[in-house]
Amino acid sequence: MYPEELVKPMRQELVNAGFQELYTAKDVEDALQKEGTTLVMVNSVCGCAAGTARPGAIASLQLDKQPDHLTTVFAGVDVESTSKAREMMIPFPPSSPSIALFKDGQLVHMLERHHIEGRSAEMIAANLVGAYDEFC
Repeated sequence: MYPEELVKPMRQELVNAGFQELYTAKDVEDALQKEGTTLVMVNSVCGCAAGTARPGAIASLQLDKQPDHLTTVFAGVDVESTSKAREMMIPFPPSSPSIALFKDGQLVHMLERHHIEGRSAEMIAANLVGAYDEFC
């Protein structure tokens, strides 16, 4: 588990962009029961989260079409909510960072760590924008 003072700025980056933090399994269940589309970002302390995943997720929100709900869990910190979110992302194996789009509680699009590593924030944003065009 990472100390809160270390992860606070990493959390805040997404919160400032409008993401709601989920801390418990119930928070995740409640978020995914909402009608419409919900983006779930599994945040992380790794370099690809800081360099491309968070900036890409935030940049993807610059157009009119976007998810109805923006949420985040923090791997290695928010153990309960991250575990529940990953359970909802099956059949994909746990990875962080990762970004999942749900529609009416069903997983419809997934970016795993291997889709994030080595790609620019712009490429991640473009991938998400494509998913928003299709599902939002």
